[in-house]
Amino acid sequence: MTLAAAEHGFLSPTGAEIAFVLIGLVVVGSALLVVTTRQVVHAALWLVVTLGGLAAEFLLLTAEFVAWVQVLIYVGAVVVLLLFGLMLTRAPIGWSEPADRAARIPAAIVALGATATLGAVIVDAFRTAYLDLGDDTVGTAKVTGESLFRVWVLPFEILSVLLLAALIGAIVLSRSRARSRSGERSGRKD
Repeated sequence: MTLAAAEHGFLSPTGAEIAFVLIGLVVVGSALLVVTTRQVVHAALWLVVTLGGLAAEFLLLTAEFVAWVQVLIYVGAVVVLLLFGLMLTRAPIGWSEPADRAARIPAAIVALGATATLGAVIVDAFRTAYLDLGDDTVGTAKVTGESLFRVWVLPFEILSVLLLAALIGAIVLSRSRARSRSGERSGRKD
C-alpha cells in the first residue's frame, strides 16, 4: 500500500472519486430514461448521454483507449445505426401508447431479479480483484490492444456481422413495406 493510499480514508474521497460517483449517477439516470421514455428518438438521445457518461467513467479509470473507442463506436456508430433503423423501418417516432400495461409489474419484478442476480455474480467474481491504478501500463492502448486483438477479436467480428444484418434487415423491411403500399395504391386505381 502506498503512502497516499494509507493517508486516504473512506470519509475523505478524492476529486476523481467524487466525479466518478456523480457521472455514475448521471449514467444510471439517463439509462433509466432510455427504457422509460415513450418517444423512441428521445430514448436514442438518452442512450447517447448514457454511453458518453460511460466513456467519461473509462477516462477516470485511466482507460483512455477504451473511452475513445466507446465514443467512436457506440456513441458514433451504434446510435446512428439505431436512428437510421428507426427511419428506414418507419417506426412511430412520436409518443406511443405502451404495448401492454398489464406486463409492467411482472417485467419490473423480472428486471429487479435479473439485476440482483447479475450484481451478486459480479460481486462474487471480482471480490478479490485489485487494480493498481498507479501502474502506468493498466489502461494503455498497447495492453488494451493486445487483449482486444488476441482474446476479443471473434466477439467483435460477430457483433459487426450482427449489426450489418440488422441494417440490411431494416432496408429489406422498409422496401417491402414501400412495395406493398405502392401495390395497394395501384390496385385501388384499377
